[in-house]
Amino acid sequence: MKRRSSGLSNKQSYLPWLGLAAIIILLDQLSKITIVKLFAYGESLPVTDFFNLVLAYNKGAAFSFLANESGWQRYMFTAIGIAAALFIIYLIIKHSGQRLFCVALALILGGALGNVVDRILYGHVIDFLDFYYARNHFPAFNLADSAICLGAGLLLLDELRRVKNK
Repeated sequence: MKRRSSGLSNKQSYLPWLGLAAIIILLDQLSKITIVKLFAYGESLPVTDFFNLVLAYNKGAAFSFLANESGWQRYMFTAIGIAAALFIIYLIIKHSGQRLFCVALALILGGALGNVVDRILYGHVIDFLDFYYARNHFPAFNLADSAICLGAGLLLLDELRRVKNK
């Protein structure tokens, strides 16, 4: 006898990916709350010869793009983040059986929403990871940014694997 599908199997297949995104958001927000409680704005704590913890605010996008504008960028980047999140959720639901693809999307989703939360609550993104060489500092970033970059790398890997298997 053929079993009737209750629809839960499809729902359950994408829930782990949304759960991973939620974990990313949680870890990102907890790390930012901790840094804000422990540091004053601009304060830095050397950790190694190439890494500091520092409390920095970014009103722009990646690498402080548009950070010096009048404030409209807060709303634009929030809207872009929300639109991207909705599209990513659609892709996760549609392709929930593709593990690497969905892990990548979940990391990007969690990172994007982690930064959207900052923009909504504070009007800027909280950054605190400061890597440098000699006097050259890479722009400070956070766990959400790291998740987005890792997710983008995994998307590239997934596509390379897909092309190779054709």
